[in-house]
Amino acid sequence: MQNVKIYTTATCPYCVRAKALLQSRGVQDLQEIRVDGDPRARQEMMETTGRRTVPQIFIGEQHVGGCDDLMALDARGGLMPLLQG
Repeated sequence: MQNVKIYTTATCPYCVRAKALLQSRGVQDLQEIRVDGDPRARQEMMETTGRRTVPQIFIGEQHVGGCDDLMALDARGGLMPLLQG
């Protein structure tokens, strides 16, 4: 299974939803990077993705996007193949 990295904040309901979907698809080792108390992590996220909102999700080296992007990827059957690499 591919490495999954997700930029989050503590109070983000979309982050909770995205993590729940990933876990339901078998992701056990989720690298969570909290940006709410770490300005450097937030800056890194914005430079890497071009976005300011969380969550921002990476599967392997591929930037998937946010929660809605992840849900859409799953709905069209693209999430599991991406996770399996």
